[in-house]
Amino acid sequence: MWAGILCTASGVAVDKAAAEALLVIEVDSGRVLFAQNAGNPWYPASVTKLMTTYVTLHAVKEGRLTLDEPLTVSANAVAQAPVKMGFRAGTQVTVDNALKMLMVKSANDIAVVLAEGVAGSIENFADQMNWHARRLGMVQSSFVNPNGLPADDQITSARDLAILARALIREFPEYDYYWHLPGIRMGKMVQRNYNTLLGRYPGADGMKTGFICASGFNLVASATRDGKRLVAVVLGAPSSAVRALKAAQLLERGFGSSAGGLSWLMPSLGTVETLQPVNAPPPNLRDEMCGGHRKRPATEDEDEILPANTGPESPYGVFLSSLNPPKAKGALLQDSNMGEPVLVYTGTKPPAPGAVSEESKTKPDRKKTAKPAAAKEAATPKPAATPSGDNPAPKPKKKKATPKPVSLEPPAT
Repeated sequence: MWAGILCTASGVAVDKAAAEALLVIEVDSGRVLFAQNAGNPWYPASVTKLMTTYVTLHAVKEGRLTLDEPLTVSANAVAQAPVKMGFRAGTQVTVDNALKMLMVKSANDIAVVLAEGVAGSIENFADQMNWHARRLGMVQSSFVNPNGLPADDQITSARDLAILARALIREFPEYDYYWHLPGIRMGKMVQRNYNTLLGRYPGADGMKTGFICASGFNLVASATRDGKRLVAVVLGAPSSAVRALKAAQLLERGFGSSAGGLSWLMPSLGTVETLQPVNAPPPNLRDEMCGGHRKRPATEDEDEILPANTGPESPYGVFLSSLNPPKAKGALLQDSNMGEPVLVYTGTKPPAPGAVSEESKTKPDRKKTAKPAAAKEAATPKPAATPSGDNPAPKPKKKKATPKPVSLEPPAT
C-alpha cells in the first residue's frame, strides 16, 4: 500500500524503471524525498568530474596547491579522447582556470592536468578519489580515471553521487560558483554549460552532466528555494532534454514535499546514507542510447527539444502532468537566461584586452584544419560520426581488473 501511495504522491513515472535511477534529497539534512533505483550501480561518465573537483579543492584546502598555481599540460593529457580543450603539451593553465574548463566544457584533458598536478599521476589521483569516496560513505563507487571515460571499474550510484554533491556544497561553500558557471570564453571560443537547468529552472545552482553510451544521459543538479537547497540525480535518461526535464520535475516535487503538502502521508525514506546499495552489475545502455535505431547520434551537447506531440495523452504529457503541481502555471523550464560566460586563459595572467592567445588560435578540440573551398567540394563524403558526448563511448572493456583493496589511511600525496 505504501509503495502505491509513494508513487502516486511523488508522481514519478516508474515505467522502464530498470533503465534509469532517480533521487532527490535535502542538502542540509540529507533527507531522501524520493528514490528510485538509487542504490543501483551505474557508469558515471563525466559526473566523475565532481569527484575530481572535490579532490582538487581538498588539496587546495590543505595547502598542497593554490588556485593561482600553474599546471603543465602533459603528453598524457594531450592523448585523452574528446571532448577536450586541445592544448599543446607544455601549455600552462592555473588550477582556477582548469576547474572552470573542467566543469563547463567537461574537458577530459584538463581532468588529467588536474590529476597529475594534485597527485603526480592518474593512478595516484584515482587512489585519492577512492580514499575520499570511502571516507564520505560512497560505498558503491570505484574510480580509475579523473574524467569518466569508459572503464569497467569506473562505477558509482545515484546514492553515492548525492552524497558527493552534498559534501561539495557543505565543505566548499566559498567555491560554489564552480558548479553553476554559465559558460567560459577563450578568444573566439564560447562554451555554454551543458547543464541546461542553469538559467532555465528558477533557483538552479549546479552541478554536472555526463554521457557515454553505456550510461545514458546523467545529471547531478542542485537548486535553492526559500533558503532550502535540494540535490536531484538523474541517471540513464534517453536524451539531454529529458534529463533536464526529469531533474527539474524531481526538484519541483521535492520542494513541494519538503514544504509540507502530502509529506505526512508518506513513510520516512531516511537519509541518503541509509539507502541500501544493490549488489548487481551496472546496466549497459549502449544499444538503447547509441544503437542504429536512433535517427541521429546521441551527444552530450545536443540542443534537443521535446517532441511536437506533448499533449496530455502523449507519454511526455502524462509524465509532465504527473510531476507538475496541479496549480502550476506556465512552463517548468523557462527560456534560457544563463548570463555571460567567464573568461578563461592559459598562462598565469589574463590576456590584454583585444589580444588573442596562441592556444585560442589553434581552435581547441579540432583535429584537422579547414580545407579550402575547392578541396571541400572535391572531398569524398565522410561516413556518419560515431556517437559521442562529452565523453566518447567505446564499449566497456570485457576484461575485469581485480579491484584494489581500499584503505581508509590517507593516500600518499
